[in-house]
Amino acid sequence: MSDQAARPPGQGSGRKSVAAVVVAAGKGLRVGGDLPKQYRRVGGRAVLTRTLAALAQSPRIARIQPVIAPDAQDFYRECLADLEPAQREKLAEPVPGGATRQQSVAAGLEGLARLGAPDLVLVHDAARPFVDEALIARAVAAGSEHGASVPGIAVSDTIKLVEEIAPGIGRVHETPARENLRAVQTPQSFRFGLLLDAHRRAVAEGRDGFTDDGALAEWAGLPVVVFEGDARNRKITQAADLIEADRAFSGRSFSEPAPAISDDPMTTYVTRLGTGFDVHAFTEGDHVWLGGVKIPADRGVLAHSDGDVALHALTDALLGAIADGDIGTHFPPSDEKWRGAASDQFLAHACELVRARGGKIDHLDITVLAEAPRIGQHREAIRARIAEIAGVPLSSVSIKATTTEKLGFVGRAEGLAAQAAATVRLPEVCAELETEAETNERRS
Repeated sequence: MSDQAARPPGQGSGRKSVAAVVVAAGKGLRVGGDLPKQYRRVGGRAVLTRTLAALAQSPRIARIQPVIAPDAQDFYRECLADLEPAQREKLAEPVPGGATRQQSVAAGLEGLARLGAPDLVLVHDAARPFVDEALIARAVAAGSEHGASVPGIAVSDTIKLVEEIAPGIGRVHETPARENLRAVQTPQSFRFGLLLDAHRRAVAEGRDGFTDDGALAEWAGLPVVVFEGDARNRKITQAADLIEADRAFSGRSFSEPAPAISDDPMTTYVTRLGTGFDVHAFTEGDHVWLGGVKIPADRGVLAHSDGDVALHALTDALLGAIADGDIGTHFPPSDEKWRGAASDQFLAHACELVRARGGKIDHLDITVLAEAPRIGQHREAIRARIAEIAGVPLSSVSIKATTTEKLGFVGRAEGLAAQAAATVRLPEVCAELETEAETNERRS
């Protein structure tokens, strides 16, 4: 850390010195997987990295005290690597958190006290990466004027106070007036000495379990005010929040495909295998399409589109791997728009759907079943074309051919068929969301 970061923030100036405690010691596993949510990547950077960057770029904040789990040093160093040098200059060495949020905040406050107490402290959740300068400015102003303040937004849902009478069942006890309710966020702002004293008193009296510092301040007898929060300053708690944040930071809508994700040590994946099969009868013609390559033949195929059995089977395999219907769902044969259509667009669409889920295509394997045409001399051209359409290395595409030893419609040269397998990896949160959605659909 720099010499500046070792001095009390704001020292030597007439402005109130402001520091921030970033609480990042939680396990945060409700988003799924083994990696805590603050270290999961959204838009290519860890949630914690984005939160630290948002605070560090504020001219109002001179020092940031991160609080992390004792066993998270490696994850934290990964986050630092993605920060700008000027942003890292504001960071104090991280301190280890405790078993509860309250204990972690107390550890952060004590860390700041050892470095030189600021006038004001902002306490912020690591899982709120959408904090912006306008909200920080309101927090600093409210904390300076009132001593203890929290951001809040109006509640749009009707809230019920209930008494649990059975697992999952509660009896309504009261319906508070909605206009008097606020959903509280962070950063919460306090005069440093007031909050530090409140935490030390709570420790001395054995009080633990406060879920935010506003509640602890209330317990300590401090008047707490609510200033205007920001609905966009949402907290990442569930898997859906993580995916929404990834889309927001990637600048994409939910209908747009995500860029392919490389092997990222901070993202956990599940492997999915999908299979596909397609068959077409022969008809008059002088060529067939196989794997996106036009192959001369003494007959053509009877089909609504170009009849490329290899690409059709492969498209279904990819759709199966992500549990998103089949080729007929996305390109119904009843739609004249697809009459005579080139099948490369079907495969490209399926690949886009995989990447829209943050997935990675590992391998594509196709077996063509036909007496004719022979594909041996066209094999490498087919592999290259499929690799081009799918955006994968040539080594990730396998194409094989076989006959059925004169058995069945293939053996009688009445048509040809293809079967395919696709291996993809999906971020664990996406896979869990799909499973959850399927469960809810079955229940409804």
